[in-house]
Amino acid sequence: MEVNAKSTLPVAVIGAGAAGLAAAHGLARAGRPVRLLEASSRVGGVIQSEVFPEGWQTESGPHTLLLKDSEVRDLIAHLGLTADIVTASPEAKHRYLVRDGKPVPAPASPPSLLGTPLFTAGTKLRLLTEFFTRPQTRPQDVSLATLIGDHFGAEVVDYALQPFVSGVCAGDASRLSAQHAFPRLWQDERNCGSLLRAQVRGARERRRRGEPRPQIVSFSRGLQTLIDALRRSLPEGVLSLLTRVEAAAPDGAAWRVSGRREGQPFSETFSDLILALPAPALETLAIGNPPERPFALLAGLEHPPVSVISLGYRREDVRHPLDGFGLLMPPCEKRRILGVVFTSSLFPTRAPAGHVGFTVMIGGSLQPQFGTLPPDQALALVESELQPLLGVTGKPVFHRHHTHSKAIPQYNLGFERFVNAITTAEQRFPGLHVAGQVRDGISVPAALLSGLRTARKCLAAP
Repeated sequence: MEVNAKSTLPVAVIGAGAAGLAAAHGLARAGRPVRLLEASSRVGGVIQSEVFPEGWQTESGPHTLLLKDSEVRDLIAHLGLTADIVTASPEAKHRYLVRDGKPVPAPASPPSLLGTPLFTAGTKLRLLTEFFTRPQTRPQDVSLATLIGDHFGAEVVDYALQPFVSGVCAGDASRLSAQHAFPRLWQDERNCGSLLRAQVRGARERRRRGEPRPQIVSFSRGLQTLIDALRRSLPEGVLSLLTRVEAAAPDGAAWRVSGRREGQPFSETFSDLILALPAPALETLAIGNPPERPFALLAGLEHPPVSVISLGYRREDVRHPLDGFGLLMPPCEKRRILGVVFTSSLFPTRAPAGHVGFTVMIGGSLQPQFGTLPPDQALALVESELQPLLGVTGKPVFHRHHTHSKAIPQYNLGFERFVNAITTAEQRFPGLHVAGQVRDGISVPAALLSGLRTARKCLAAP
């Protein structure tokens, strides 16, 4: 990035989650003065890794990165973390789905597709014939369930799509926007027709360009490693914790930002604003003079509650081979959990010898009542589910519980009204930029890219 000499005033980045940290890092790396203001006492948002003396290691939020973007790889390299990357164990080769109450490996290749008990013969035939689907342009957005159902049928929606959406997004495929939640699939249908053929073509083009295959990774001490490295990369005095921004108003060509720092009023002047806040914080922010709430519409953006329960068992107390990434739950199977990550199969050092670790998610859009259960009730629920699914016979020897009352934002049908509100505010208020999950994708890599790209946009502004 090149330094934009627009002003000697610093840029204010508000919110020190992954997007805000990346934005502040990008600005500081370019030599631009920057201040990072965070309302809580720590950075990283829901990303929080814990390492225990007994040998257990947990994540309170996301626990892996899908490493496929060169810009994210470059960021990790610049932070000096490349040698600290740990990739998912090749032994964790299966992705299990539940059918008729039993874990079934998801098909990973055309031969395994033909033999899987997950789908009926009619669905297998439809999967094969989908290769001949012609491109189409839909007149309006549709749900993700509709798009996938049109290509592959209801059985794939019920036993593949919905468990994926529930386990990864905590969402409802019948309500998620195909255009906004999975824009790549939306474009693949327009450009290629067949979604399977588009995947094959994309993989071939990546090989031709010499791009490495996407990898599921973390770091030896968890994703907190990335957060800590981003924080350390910032110059002294950039980060201000316990600083809650309540209002921002244009002040000539600059911005006057006010709020409370450690309970006391503060007011500072900045050249530009990057708002890297979650929707619940963004919606209450007063902007302008006289003040208004241009993001108030975001109160309607769904954030279902999700609890993350980390469990450890003696290996002999679990009958399942645990030879995979984890287990996803089709809602039609009427279970009460979203999914299970086989944590110690994915990263073997995250449980002590002779033990296995799980991460279980409950709640989400389809079962929000479970997302806010007290820890003892959540543990009892999870134990009762793991017993028949994985053959768990003993009691856990380790247990951690984290509740996120407003977890992952849902890019449901009609999401464009939120995007339009954000875009309108940016156009009305020069020097104001919005980054992060509220618009640019829910994954950690998406948040990092959003922060870096917003920093470049800020640097390039006149």
